Amino acid sequence: MAYEEGMAITARGLRKRYGDKVALDGFSLHVAAGTVCGLLGPNGAGKTTAVRVLTTLLRPDAGEAFVGGYDVVRHPGQARYRIGLVGQNASVDEVLTGRQNLEMFGRLGHLTARAARSRAGDLLDRFGLAQAADRSVAGYSGGMRRRLDLATSLILSPAVLFLDEPTAGLDPAARIEVWARIRDLVGTGVTVLLTTQYLEEADQLADQIAVIDAGRVVAEGTPDELKARVGPDRVETVIRKPTLDEVFLHLTGHTPTTATTRAAEPVR
Repeated sequence: MAYEEGMAITARGLRKRYGDKVALDGFSLHVAAGTVCGLLGPNGAGKTTAVRVLTTLLRPDAGEAFVGGYDVVRHPGQARYRIGLVGQNASVDEVLTGRQNLEMFGRLGHLTARAARSRAGDLLDRFGLAQAADRSVAGYSGGMRRRLDLATSLILSPAVLFLDEPTAGLDPAARIEVWARIRDLVGTGVTVLLTTQYLEEADQLADQIAVIDAGRVVAEGTPDELKARVGPDRVETVIRKPTLDEVFLHLTGHTPTTATTRAAEPVR
């Protein structure tokens, strides 16, 4: 398989087995540059294994994959320079300040001290962390830590960003903040592969959704295309109380986005 022009991520026939357990069973995926692909599936479907293979952290048993134009098996070093990764668990050091974390990641990425300081300052501003830049991360809220995680993944300006359940455990307001930062990144041309358990999150962010089950993609398309497969359009009138998410956002003074207001409309 050759690199496909215009595709930031291309995978075909990826297979990975752990003993008797098959994690990937012919996994294939194509993600266009500058878009968001949501990878959905139940626990154990193979989402995290797919991300680990695509980010060069795990070697597949079979199949091929290209990220940023480079084969992740044959040229992993070149691929890594074009990849950012935010895993399920925070990767930042709680003892250090936000600024020190970013500068450390910059130096680990072979930036000069001056370039690392400059890049850290830019990212702290972009992610709304400038005022907390010189505080220990131990005092950050969950949402602030997740934004710092996102910032560290961008220290080398990657072309492709992998987000493995980036808002798991966050409250509704923090989740909306992270969504806004992801949209901003895509606006600058970054390609995002997002794994999530929140269907609403994929609906809000993804240009394309791939549904994975038993290690292979079983359905793929835009959110509207996948919804259309369920059956013909219908309109139902639903009278209900506000959700706890809506109550939380109202009481804390946050303006609901379409992600929250849409739930109050009739179901289509």
